[in-house]
Amino acid sequence: MATNGTGSHAKTLPKAKDLWHHLSPEAVARRPSPLKTAFKYAIDPRIVSLGGGLPLPAYFPFETISATAPAAPFTLYNDPELSANAPIVEVEVDRYNRNQEPGMIPLATAMQYGQSDGCKPLLQWISEHTETVHHPPYSNWGCLMTVGNTQGWDAALRLLTSRGDTILAEEYTFSSAMEAAHAQGVRSVPVKVDLEGILAEKLDEQLTNWQGPKPKLLYTIPTGQNPTGGTLSPERRKAVYDVLSKHDIIIVEDEPYYFLQMDTYDPGTSATKLPSPPTAEQEPEKYNKFLSKLVTSYLSLDVDGRVLRLDSFSKVMAPGTRLGWIVAQDPFIERLTRQNEVSIQTPAGFSQAIVYSLLSKWGQNGYLDWLIELRKEYTHRRNVCLDALDKFFVQPSAHAPAGLRDVVEWKEPTAGMFFWLKLDARKHPLHGQLTPLQLEKRIYEAAIEHGILFIPGSWFRADQDPVDETVKPADDEEVSVFFRGTFATVPQDKLIEGVKLFAEVIGKEFLS
Repeated sequence: MATNGTGSHAKTLPKAKDLWHHLSPEAVARRPSPLKTAFKYAIDPRIVSLGGGLPLPAYFPFETISATAPAAPFTLYNDPELSANAPIVEVEVDRYNRNQEPGMIPLATAMQYGQSDGCKPLLQWISEHTETVHHPPYSNWGCLMTVGNTQGWDAALRLLTSRGDTILAEEYTFSSAMEAAHAQGVRSVPVKVDLEGILAEKLDEQLTNWQGPKPKLLYTIPTGQNPTGGTLSPERRKAVYDVLSKHDIIIVEDEPYYFLQMDTYDPGTSATKLPSPPTAEQEPEKYNKFLSKLVTSYLSLDVDGRVLRLDSFSKVMAPGTRLGWIVAQDPFIERLTRQNEVSIQTPAGFSQAIVYSLLSKWGQNGYLDWLIELRKEYTHRRNVCLDALDKFFVQPSAHAPAGLRDVVEWKEPTAGMFFWLKLDARKHPLHGQLTPLQLEKRIYEAAIEHGILFIPGSWFRADQDPVDETVKPADDEEVSVFFRGTFATVPQDKLIEGVKLFAEVIGKEFLS
């Protein structure tokens, strides 16, 4: 069983609702692995274990693994002129930890077959982090380690759905998530959104008028949404949660971009690098201030215990760590543990050992320092992108003497890595001769020819049929074409160049 919510906060809260009826037949049928149940005896030092098929740690060909990382509070880390002198921490994990160093999972443990919910020290650290950030409003919640949110989502699908079932998702959503559902024979149905996110009143109307068995769950990326970059406000999250509670629908909250929330955009300031955040000594309320600025999560609102939250280190450390976790009520975590036992077993010991040692060196506040520094860096990159959009799409230029603002629309992203461009297809000279999808393909291919890659919006449609490739346009698509860009991946000069190149393509298409 995963580590539960900790501290006095958990003791004063009610338990989650019994939502066992939401589990799929596959999830209900899972039984504990007999070999796994015996593992607790195999690691008991009082018992001589000849029962487990565990290789001897002395034969592992790894004596130590080590890494160098920046030290909190990271104020110099991203400054090219000063980073060479930035403080660092050395992380080293050895085979047996004979010196009893705190904050270490020995390689003899990390590299061995282990508990399927994850290494206990790392699981405890993550549970404390979850309590600090989200304060789940019921007592019997837990965490379970995953191999990132992609695997976590696959596990959630198998926990809650069967072939032939239906799920809900934002009208435009992460296409790989929908492919995972379609491969399991699960149909996805879009929920109406605006540039911020889900429209609760439309969702309620959709579910009230639903014909046949209700959807099993809502899959949502509410912060820095992929692909639109939208972030749903706390008030609208509460409205969506209330609708789904009313209709008894599970929420899978996929939040890889949650900590990439940004400060308010100040136009024309991207040329100036944002100052480093103050230290805790300079601003004693630094951490509380940071946490208070974070948008309310669905987990924080979850009085029923109907949210499965998918969290990950992929966007805040590195995708290659392949480490994430699910937060949910204990009965769901127990079923997911049974699934891990016969699938991934447990995330890679290398990753768990190194990440836990680094987090232990940083401490909970040091990790918040890291997230605060990331917030500053992504805010700056977002500002560079928005200034470039204004310069090349709004201001008069050689490719668009009167600008392109009546053709292109966007909303300033406040989180994540993406920006979402909405093009008015009615302004194109071939409107009426080309469908929006044909126009989208035409622009995409012209952009590639011009040396710039943006991703077509139709690729993210939630209701693409996995067999029939015909895409049914949304109402808005009858007059609009969408493209997704990112400000996260390339250096600043390439980001500006990319926006300029795409503006040239749009100018040529719409104004020629």
